[in-house]
Amino acid sequence: MTLETTHHDTNPDNDTGQGGGSGGGVGGTPDVAVSPRLEGWGVGAQRLAEPEHLGKRRRHPGLSVVLRVSVPSLLLAAWWVGSAGGGIPADVLAHPASVVGALRELVATGQFGDYVAASAVRAGLGVLLGGGVGLVLGVVAGLSALGEELVDPTMQMKRAVPFLALVPLFISWFGVGETFKVLLIAVASAGPMYAYSYLGVRGVDRKVVEAARGFGLKGFGLAFGVIIPSALPSILMALRICLSVALTGLIAAEQIGATEGIGYLVTLAQQYYRSDYMVLCILIYAVLGLAIDLAIRGVERLAMPWRSHVAAR
Repeated sequence: MTLETTHHDTNPDNDTGQGGGSGGGVGGTPDVAVSPRLEGWGVGAQRLAEPEHLGKRRRHPGLSVVLRVSVPSLLLAAWWVGSAGGGIPADVLAHPASVVGALRELVATGQFGDYVAASAVRAGLGVLLGGGVGLVLGVVAGLSALGEELVDPTMQMKRAVPFLALVPLFISWFGVGETFKVLLIAVASAGPMYAYSYLGVRGVDRKVVEAARGFGLKGFGLAFGVIIPSALPSILMALRICLSVALTGLIAAEQIGATEGIGYLVTLAQQYYRSDYMVLCILIYAVLGLAIDLAIRGVERLAMPWRSHVAAR
């Protein structure tokens, strides 16, 4: 279903707008007229009128890439110069060449791929489980007053409890195996997904929902065809935060009873006072965070193509 925005004249002398509209909303807000075509993402795939300057100020892609890498490059250069000149002692922060050497050691032994893969699997399973539960609960609480009354108080209490405080309890329940690690990451991920999903569903325009009901959508068709696509920006933002939080949970989980993973490598670096490996682990987490952000941006372009269309104007 495609939405088209129509601007009505706010002049009180011209109150006979076309299409039988009810006039502009409060403060000159345009009414939303629904085209009688059911296609694409449903009512969520609406084209909202955007200020023209947004498209005109869009930078060239090459310049955008240069600006994005400029600050990290300057920080790397300052680190290299400071370490080479003795301004940064090696026991405080390892030289970049030492960090590269530590990376080569891990790659040569085959441990780098194994550790990254183990951490990725744990984080992925935890986010899939916790994010899925948080999404379902957020949609239920956002769609129904009864659902909100049943779900929201418990989720608010859960959000107030730091997930690291659950580590001793989870160890006593599940031991220190993979179940403990995945569930700890899942608990950490459920809170952000629930909060953003709930707000996204509650923020869906009531006029859009009523228009969809006028076309006969209801129940699961209304939820999956209209409400969830309309709340998709909030859900994708929640996914970005969940994956970032999962890295934090991953560090805590892999430092207990693990024999592989990036968190386990951090523990080894602390035990043997290898600052080069410590810095390497930090850089690995940073690169993973950047990869996550780029992946979510790609999903946004695929799931919300109308946003790219608006930005390119």
